Amino acid sequence: LQHPLCVTTQAEGKTSFGMSVFNLSNAIMGSGILGLAYAMSNTGIILFTVLLTCIAVLSSYSIHLLLKSAGVVGIRAYEQLGYRAFGHPGKVAAACIITIHNIGTMSSYLFIVKSELPLVIQAFLGLSSKSGQWYLQGDYLIIIVSIVFILPLAVMRHLGMFIAPQARFEPQTHPERNTETPIYRGQKREDRALLEETCPSRHAAGLTCAWFALQAAYTIPILAFAFVCHPEVLPIYTELREPTRRRMQNVANISIVAMFVMYFLTAVFGYLTFYATVEAELLHTYIQVDPLDTVILCVRLAVLMAVTLTVPVVLFPIRRAVQQLLCPEKPFHWARHIGIAVCFLFLVNLLVIYVPNIRDIFGLIGATSAPSLIFILPGIFYLRIVPNDKEPMNSRPKIQAACFAALGFLFMVMSLTFIFIDWASGESHNRGGH
Repeated sequence: LQHPLCVTTQAEGKTSFGMSVFNLSNAIMGSGILGLAYAMSNTGIILFTVLLTCIAVLSSYSIHLLLKSAGVVGIRAYEQLGYRAFGHPGKVAAACIITIHNIGTMSSYLFIVKSELPLVIQAFLGLSSKSGQWYLQGDYLIIIVSIVFILPLAVMRHLGMFIAPQARFEPQTHPERNTETPIYRGQKREDRALLEETCPSRHAAGLTCAWFALQAAYTIPILAFAFVCHPEVLPIYTELREPTRRRMQNVANISIVAMFVMYFLTAVFGYLTFYATVEAELLHTYIQVDPLDTVILCVRLAVLMAVTLTVPVVLFPIRRAVQQLLCPEKPFHWARHIGIAVCFLFLVNLLVIYVPNIRDIFGLIGATSAPSLIFILPGIFYLRIVPNDKEPMNSRPKIQAACFAALGFLFMVMSLTFIFIDWASGESHNRGGH
């Protein structure tokens, strides 16, 4: 659970190949990893693996388009490619899409705080979820966390820290605290009966059944959300030692493969633990396991610390983009600096309070900003930036780029359509809600 910015600790153009792989892997991995088991529960293992592979391959091709476009105009930022392709409107569009994506990322992080912090407090105080105290209400807790912890870091002029604790865990059960032995781990007999009634062909291994209901509309957006790293590719390219296009493409390919393996293992083990009862936020599903389990508590604390300290880091590029768009020539001013942070934190808190399920955040951001950053913008930037005398519009690379951008538009329209139908049908909160 790490922020969508790269980590650079060396001088410009001096970052090693290995550190660049780490930086880009860090940029890829984010809160979307918690939604992958839910995506697998909607599609089944086989179809999920196919979709995950397709998104990974398309992400690699997208980075190829970005690197080739950057080779024409020089290594700059994502917004600079937009400026070169379409002038100031292109720069504004790219900055707005990146900002929307980062707002979605912040919202997903705070949603994790909303879901997990009450469980941690309940465990430490020995309270039940029905006790009704105000400090067990997630809406109140995210406001307190935002004011006490996030805002002081967000108003710093320079954020010179990066904290990203990670935890690996194997869920445990305590028979003495569970009066009924589950047939599946995390599932009781009545859950199995409901599962078999819903999908008779699905068996204990969960290998053969795929649900093609509207719920599956969230699968591809969740996968796309999990692989977005494209605004960080060019800065990492700039920092890379001996920055050739082939060398950076190798960095991208290794990073994508590493995250592919991590994502797949997370999804498989999360899904095979809970099957159809897995929730949109994987960690919250472990409420089915003993709430006092020490390992689960340690994981929750590590995740909470990671996402809380990452929110202000994500806020910094949002504020920089807003300042560059609205007042690029004005000198630094504390009132403006603090005001932007407060406004965005207020907006994100409202989203997290009123959005009932983290799946809606993953789905909406994964269906809008993610396809724009992965498919649409790299494709149209390539078409506009690479000179026609070098590659005519009817050349194979240009046709592929055009089809790639069109695929992004199609994916966006279809995903949004299915998501809106799902919301309108009233089925969105029947499964995986909190």
